[in-house]
Amino acid sequence: MIRKLSILDRSRTREGHPAPQALRDTVELARTAEELGYHRFWVSEHHSVPGVAGSAPTVLAAAVAGATRRIRVGTGGVMLPNHQPMVVAEQFGVLESLFPGRIDMGLGRSVGFTDGIRRALGRDTGDADRFEEQLAELLGWLDGSQTAHPEVHARPAEGLRIPAFVLATGAGAKIAARAGLPLVVGDLRSRDRVAEAVGTYRREFLPSAWGPEPYVVVSGTVAVAANAEAARRILVPEAWALAHSRTRGSFPPLRPAEEVEALDMSPKERELYEGALAGHVHGTGEQVAAELSEVAALTGADELLVTTSTYDRTALLESYRGLARIAGL
Repeated sequence: MIRKLSILDRSRTREGHPAPQALRDTVELARTAEELGYHRFWVSEHHSVPGVAGSAPTVLAAAVAGATRRIRVGTGGVMLPNHQPMVVAEQFGVLESLFPGRIDMGLGRSVGFTDGIRRALGRDTGDADRFEEQLAELLGWLDGSQTAHPEVHARPAEGLRIPAFVLATGAGAKIAARAGLPLVVGDLRSRDRVAEAVGTYRREFLPSAWGPEPYVVVSGTVAVAANAEAARRILVPEAWALAHSRTRGSFPPLRPAEEVEALDMSPKERELYEGALAGHVHGTGEQVAAELSEVAALTGADELLVTTSTYDRTALLESYRGLARIAGL
């Protein structure tokens, strides 16, 4: 069993509950996570997605940090190709200055997922290929070593120790290893792929001022309930949203599980829906503990970052409580 547990919340919108409510739900969930003993609480970055309210992760992280007292707060992640590294450094410098010793800087290499979004952001797909260069520049703004812009300083970030994490997509594991940074890798539906990425990262890890040894965070959906069927129903809204997005091109707000189960789906939608339900860690506390023990043995992970979303907030909170009990938080 992986004993260090954290949460990544994507501020998913729900049918009948507008985006502002999703953001308030995220802040309230962070308070609960702190009470339950979770290690970190991270928020995400998405642009122009109808089903996700979290578009400004550093702003939301500030709200979360202000509403909590002890839990580490960060991003999972800021998509570095969307931003100038100096601006990212400044934002995290402000966060760390306001909430010292509690801020994490999770960084990803994705860009907007449509041409329109990329144009609006002033980016294109090629920017993702510069992630390693952007990462080095960002770290240079923090430790004062950047030389690309002489006499320019990222204040108040310069000189602050803000832990940085690399979210693994594509070549991300090797980039994290070369930078000597912790790796965040998912999802748990593809455990062999996760284990392969972790193995590559550990073999190629180069100790750095940011990290003397490898540190692995595995991420994925986990649902705990009184029985396996109840746990599966937690997964239903997100699975349907994913199937809908792949057949209709729009990622929608979450709908109640009972509504989804009553829908008439095309054969393709049904196939995608069932596929989206498969492979997640879910079940009773005993079943989930057994599965997570297998994940720990396969990956040797130092930490588990849980990314569960669902319509029923009560069921979600009970799931997080159940997971905390399993881990002995």
